[in-house]
Amino acid sequence: MCDNVAAVVKTLYMVVALDLNHLTHTTDELDLHFRLPDPDDEQISDYEFSQQIEVAWQVCDRFDLQTDIWRGRILRAVRDREKRGGDNRGLGFSNWLKDREISKSQAYSLIELADSADLLLQGGYLEPEDVNQFSKRAFVETAHAAPEVQQMVSDAAKRGDKITRREVRQIADEWTAMTSDLLPIEVKEKAANHNLPMRYVAPLVREMEKLPEPHQRPLREEVAENPDVDTIKQVTAEARFLAKYLNSATQVQALNREGLDLETALEEALRIGCLNATADLVNQASQLEQLIAKLYTTWKRLNSLVERVYLDSGSSTPQLRSLLAYLTPLSGKALEVQLGDPDGSFSRRIRLNILDELED
Repeated sequence: MCDNVAAVVKTLYMVVALDLNHLTHTTDELDLHFRLPDPDDEQISDYEFSQQIEVAWQVCDRFDLQTDIWRGRILRAVRDREKRGGDNRGLGFSNWLKDREISKSQAYSLIELADSADLLLQGGYLEPEDVNQFSKRAFVETAHAAPEVQQMVSDAAKRGDKITRREVRQIADEWTAMTSDLLPIEVKEKAANHNLPMRYVAPLVREMEKLPEPHQRPLREEVAENPDVDTIKQVTAEARFLAKYLNSATQVQALNREGLDLETALEEALRIGCLNATADLVNQASQLEQLIAKLYTTWKRLNSLVERVYLDSGSSTPQLRSLLAYLTPLSGKALEVQLGDPDGSFSRRIRLNILDELED
């Protein structure tokens, strides 16, 4: 099996070498023998220096993209080879990564990049030479975009445009805003006429998508009545707070009781203008419950370790026993911790009692 994998990798490396050699000889933009401007040269203006540096950076960025696509293909080939049968399925791939000091997260990120490249190329969105028009981050952003956005970005690349992540996001924002059913026609018309910047409209759509339909309706009516930048920004903030409230409220155990109407409480917060504070209140309550649960499990683990070390130690390990004694404020049922400098005016000593209902 190892010999087969080695043969596959060797073949792929040869293909990579040929492919990169072809790129460096046939594409002037990928010539890696460029000269960087001298940072101490006072005769070159700051603008010209920045332009030359930007060109060099883009060359490296595009070359890095080509290299990482091929690395992803190599890793995918090794992984798929190792998946074929055997009780130690996948172990060879892990060892292969370990030998080359590559983490699994890095490996699968490169494999995802290779899959995205193959999808765009095989789907007819791009030609191989068009890839050179992208920065690495722009290419990844395109691969994760909607098919319509991929097509528009690819068309721009075929025209010879340099594609950065900013261009991809701008096209994606425009597509999201103009095709969404959540925006009233008044907003779409003003956005199409460039009277409403897309950088404000697209976030509104993304935030409203997180809300149930009953909560979307009043927001749509509000922006339809006043389709201006200030209203768009205000409604976007309201949608964000609404989503935070609805998401956090269902996670707080203290609120899962009879007699509390979360929807009515939300309407009241909206009516008196304290939606932001209410959403943050519920969110903080959710985080506090999670912290309490984590504190309890950590405290139980600490006590278990204290007991194990105590049983293993004795009179021959006085310093180890001292260590356990010093940890008493954290291992007992009454936890105690000092906040701030003990000699400072803002110092506080915090005490917490842990009461386990089952133990009691």
